[in-house]
Amino acid sequence: MIKGFWKKFKNKKGPASRLGGPILALAPMADVTDEAFRRIIAKYGKPDVMFTEFVSCDGLCSSGRKNLLPILKYSEKERPTVAQIFGAKPENFYESAKIIKKLGFDGIDINMGCPDKKVLKQGAGAALINNPELARKIILETKRGAGKLPVSVKTRIGYDKYDKKEFKKWLTALLEEKPAAITIHGRTKKEMSLVPARWDAIAEAVKIRNEFDSSNNRTLILGNGDVKSVGDAEEKARASGVDGVMIGRAVFGNPWLFSNGKELISFSRLAYPPAGGLLFSRRRAVKGVENDINFLPSLKLSILLEHTKLFEKINKGQKFDVMKKHFKSYACDFPGAKELRIKLMACQNAKEVEKVMLPFL
Repeated sequence: MIKGFWKKFKNKKGPASRLGGPILALAPMADVTDEAFRRIIAKYGKPDVMFTEFVSCDGLCSSGRKNLLPILKYSEKERPTVAQIFGAKPENFYESAKIIKKLGFDGIDINMGCPDKKVLKQGAGAALINNPELARKIILETKRGAGKLPVSVKTRIGYDKYDKKEFKKWLTALLEEKPAAITIHGRTKKEMSLVPARWDAIAEAVKIRNEFDSSNNRTLILGNGDVKSVGDAEEKARASGVDGVMIGRAVFGNPWLFSNGKELISFSRLAYPPAGGLLFSRRRAVKGVENDINFLPSLKLSILLEHTKLFEKINKGQKFDVMKKHFKSYACDFPGAKELRIKLMACQNAKEVEKVMLPFL
């Protein structure tokens, strides 16, 4: 059942984002979509909805809660922001939902697709695909604790393999609890992200949903997997019939991806011919920036520096190695990028990063 902020995406012709196409969502990714990165994305190319890194329900219900609450920090500019949680104990989902509600989030998402072994051992994440009754109880308790907040689910097309009949049983079990939205990652737990996403299976999810509920207030279906750009998202949405598309890895080093060229240059490919001239593809230049082909790498790196400084400020100088995950994605596709990456990886703070990047800015 659609409720909360998800309602605004409904119109007479069906779900559509504020950008005029399918609903566009930023995927939850551990040690990636933290507050710093979400704030950078919100500034340079905000999607329709953002999801936090996932947080353990067991942890939120323990004495170690204070160590997890920083993961649930967000800024007003990120809204609507959805907190993603995982676990296997319905009672802890109930308590966690109440905590998230008090924190002022716009929604709660339940992770039922994580393939990490530590998560699976708890009976959580993708393990719930093999336990639909428990999954239903978890949704029910989360909704009870969430009150008026919309509850959604993110899952996969199967555990060890994709089987149409089994997938229908699994998805139907979820639909029976009427979550506001279900995001389908087009791979099984076993496949992780090692094979191409099956958008045919995601299209099948749309058919199953339509057969289950043909009303205008039915659960929204979002597709996820191998989406490289906004244009790619639109194409996949048209082909599969999904209401929205969730994008993950494509935003690495590309926080302006969701802008679709409206607010910032869209880097589709950077190439350097032997003559030394810089060729690039762009949809629209940044407002106020001249059409100077040589400013592109420095612009990209200046955003990396901004991201690094923000990360350091938010985390008070801690966990700097987490920020390093982004260096490879930002510093690429231009002369000297490899050498720069090596130097960046040796840095221990934002000041050192700025010093190393000065020749490129």
